[in-house]
Amino acid sequence: MLLKGLVAGVAGTTVLDLYSYGDMAFRGRAASELPATVVAKLAERLGLVTFAHATDDASRARRAALGAFLGYGVGLGGGIAYAAIRPFVRAWLPWQIAGVVLGGATLIASEGSATALGATDWRTWSATDWVADVVPRTLYGLTTAWAVENADRNASQRRVRATTPSENIAR
Repeated sequence: MLLKGLVAGVAGTTVLDLYSYGDMAFRGRAASELPATVVAKLAERLGLVTFAHATDDASRARRAALGAFLGYGVGLGGGIAYAAIRPFVRAWLPWQIAGVVLGGATLIASEGSATALGATDWRTWSATDWVADVVPRTLYGLTTAWAVENADRNASQRRVRATTPSENIAR
């Protein structure tokens, strides 16, 4: 289950990144500085004030890299959590809806924590800002859910094939 969730999280995170970088290229927008700001706010809370406020290139680059790592943590962790929960909700929750919920949950986890840290304020976001965040999160959730669903389907098909007497005799 851990591996399945990790692989699904990688797939979802890759789709999110591809969409986001495509959006940046299409609209000519710069990369978000929010992840680095979140790292700076976390550093402040941990008492690493010098690192949080350092203006040299190396410190800025480290904050940007650590912010990206946080994003990957949310994406991979979301995939693992989804794979763990999915067997319990499969009977009554279609994977497509579960995927949208997963995308929303990762949006709340990342942007909600950024808001709680004071790195952003959702109340100031424009409609374009919301679309730029909601669309890739939804694609992430749907891709991750699809990957888990397909892994489950493929695994159950392999189990059925392995236990079909005629196939076992032919082997």
